[in-house]
Amino acid sequence: MTIQEVAKKYNLSEDTLRYYEKAGMIPAVHRTPAGIRDYQPEDIGWVELVACLRSAGLSVEAVAAYTKLYQQGEKTIPDRLKLLQEQKSILLEQKASLEKALDRLNYKIARYEIAVETGKLSFPKPQEGK
Repeated sequence: MTIQEVAKKYNLSEDTLRYYEKAGMIPAVHRTPAGIRDYQPEDIGWVELVACLRSAGLSVEAVAAYTKLYQQGEKTIPDRLKLLQEQKSILLEQKASLEKALDRLNYKIARYEIAVETGKLSFPKPQEGK
């Protein structure tokens, strides 16, 4: 596949794909004898993996580190596992924070819905010790 086809398929810019390669996030893409990028299934797999890792919040540096570890072979499996586990932990913390914010927002929305129905905005006073 050409870089244009890959960019369109994964909703990425061609510049982004070039950057992924330059930053070490994906291994060097196969090229034609004329030097034009020719994405093979293995290259596509890397593009999909990087898109997944980036959507999971991994930094460019972390993805590049993962790729480098992968290229060093199976001896780095524990290191790759640790990197992914650390990111999972970060995401779970972010999720908990978002859930707390969402709970508070839902509370406020419920109070305002009552205010719209009754014409009064009143929030109960917080109870001591709670």
